[in-house]
Amino acid sequence: MLTDFPKIGPYQLNGYLILAPMAGITDRPQRELCRRFGAALAVSEMVTSDINLWKSNKSRHRLLNQEDLEPRSVQIAGTEPEQMAEAARANVALGAQIIDINMGCPAKKVCNKAAGSALMKDERLVEQILNSVVKAVDVPVTLKMRTGWCYDNKNALSIAKIAEACDIKAITIHGRTREDLYKGSAEYDTIAEVKQQVNIPVFANGDINTPDKAKFVLDYMKVDALMIGRAAQGNPWLFREINYFLKTGKYCPLPTLAERKQVMLEHLQALHELYGNELGMRIARKHIGWYLSHITNVVAFKQAFNQLESTIEQYTCIKNIFTQLAI
Repeated sequence: MLTDFPKIGPYQLNGYLILAPMAGITDRPQRELCRRFGAALAVSEMVTSDINLWKSNKSRHRLLNQEDLEPRSVQIAGTEPEQMAEAARANVALGAQIIDINMGCPAKKVCNKAAGSALMKDERLVEQILNSVVKAVDVPVTLKMRTGWCYDNKNALSIAKIAEACDIKAITIHGRTREDLYKGSAEYDTIAEVKQQVNIPVFANGDINTPDKAKFVLDYMKVDALMIGRAAQGNPWLFREINYFLKTGKYCPLPTLAERKQVMLEHLQALHELYGNELGMRIARKHIGWYLSHITNVVAFKQAFNQLESTIEQYTCIKNIFTQLAI
């Protein structure tokens, strides 16, 4: 396993673990929690490169906040090189210290616009976008992509070499093609091949959901860091558990019911404060559902929580859940 934590441009990370950008999920409360429990970097949820759309309520909440812990990384998505460059400059003006380019999202609404992982079909356009963004800002630019567009076209290595030539400072590769979406198991051989043939940091992403899996991926591929996405939903403690295992070779004690309760209540409060009561309540339903999925026999609890119509009821419900679990 590696002995030195990776650098992204001038920014030295203090660990091997990064929270993946996930639209509608890795908002400021989620990023703060994951950093608190051991993520060395938390990338903001994807924002559109069309700054004319930033006035919408959704985009406003996704834009960077100066309260984010450093280094502050923002992911942008789009298809027009100059528009992407403009979005990069605008995010740096808001305080972004790292710009991440999305070429990994498999969602239809993104790929239908030829953005996200659809960009991997057009390597010339990839080069144009990367060059435009890198030249537009004086902060490090990173790239997140997949192994390819489909099983028969795994061109991650080709794009990684383009990225290196464009002065991209680090690459994250999700171990699936766009065609795979999130089905099946991530494969790591493609990522290992890329790591062997480029001289910039390479981060692995996909199905890293246990301490054992994290150590295996680091050891097998010799990558510089791991990016964790879905496995951190409702489980920010995963970063603590993996870091502890990598350091000691032993398993960290799981969070107690008391700690789970406290963190859930804190997360709930942060969502209400960020989004306001009405929207905060709706967004809280998915996050609390993920937390509860890590506790056995909670289907009825999740259903009850989703029916609540006030913030006070949400707080009371969580407290009651743990009172019943403690009996």
